[in-house]
Amino acid sequence: MPSSPYRGRFAPSPTGPLHLGSMLAAFGSWLLARHAGGRWLVRIEDVDPPREVAGAAASQLATLAAFGLQPDEPVQYQSRRHGLYRAALERLLADGRAFPCHCSRTDLAGQHGIHRHCVGGRQRPHPAIRLRVADDTHVAFDDGLQGHFGQWVDRAVGDVVLLRADGCWAYQLAVVVDDAAQGISDVVRGADLLDSTPRQILLQRALGLPQPRYLHLPLLLDAQGAKLSKSLAARPVDATDPLPTLRWLWAALGQEAAELESIDALPALLQRAVAAFQPGRLRRDAIPAARPLP
Repeated sequence: MPSSPYRGRFAPSPTGPLHLGSMLAAFGSWLLARHAGGRWLVRIEDVDPPREVAGAAASQLATLAAFGLQPDEPVQYQSRRHGLYRAALERLLADGRAFPCHCSRTDLAGQHGIHRHCVGGRQRPHPAIRLRVADDTHVAFDDGLQGHFGQWVDRAVGDVVLLRADGCWAYQLAVVVDDAAQGISDVVRGADLLDSTPRQILLQRALGLPQPRYLHLPLLLDAQGAKLSKSLAARPVDATDPLPTLRWLWAALGQEAAELESIDALPALLQRAVAAFQPGRLRRDAIPAARPLP
């Protein structure tokens, strides 16, 4: 585990404007970094062009700035870091830890999408590359908020895709390489990524990279109990009037609402938030967005 000074990050994908759920992760990660006296970075995870929305990255950065959440170092873009991912992939291939796979999703349907051995009958001109996961591979870690979490990676996930057949880098490889390259000591993000963490730890071990600490913040749920970001309620936050949203997020994170109620200036509100923030009050369970959203 890291012993270096605290370095956290917020890493959105440019698939649309920031909504209340993504701002919860941004504000929560920012507060934890500031509370620890550490640095807070922003990384745009733009290695999936089919899902990217034109102008989304600029919009996300403008929203963060409007909310006063400024990174301590220049923003990094995954689309400019292909060389790092390629070097990691070549190392895994050379070590025999990764292999080309010609299987399609249809081929794997009979295995519930979990790859344990290749079943495809045809050779693709550009196969995917997978991380070889041994049988009975169990990875566990202690999350800073959710507690102990373990997963049989071979049974739940199978051999992990590192490079997709369409030539796009898989999230799992890119995030592991980038967190190590940027010296990230603490990964704070939404609980929807909790079950991705064991395979990232497995990949860190395969590459000989340090394992950061993890803390997964609770998800916001809509009235039907679905993840807010997947529902119509996930409209963009109002960047022209950030204070109501910040107060709402502050309370959603389990903090004492009265601490920010009488503050009507953004710098003063953020300064007070850092001073009053109590990590021990963070909520662990999913948060119903039942109150009117700001």
